[in-house]
Amino acid sequence: MTKFLIKASYSPDGAKGVLSAGGTSRRQAVERSINNLGGKMHCFYFAFGESDAYLIVEMPDAISAAALAMNVNASGLAAISSTLLLDPEDIDSAVKIGVDYRGPGK
Repeated sequence: MTKFLIKASYSPDGAKGVLSAGGTSRRQAVERSINNLGGKMHCFYFAFGESDAYLIVEMPDAISAAALAMNVNASGLAAISSTLLLDPEDIDSAVKIGVDYRGPGK
């Protein structure tokens, strides 16, 4: 499974929905959507600042993560961005792959 950091920002109407139903209700609804896509939510936190919520999730693949993002964003109630997360072991594997690369101007 592929891990993602998801950052969510609520529209004014989305924030009204959280105000009326509460935070645990929102977390349960999001977790249900992720589970229905074959994923798993590790954590969900509300926050102050640039984003309103942060999640760490595992999804079966990038296509499932894209389906989630497109449907959430299309709702108009929230906008999410997803960042692929790599384990240190993933980086260990990556550094063993030779890459033929020439830097700009070299």
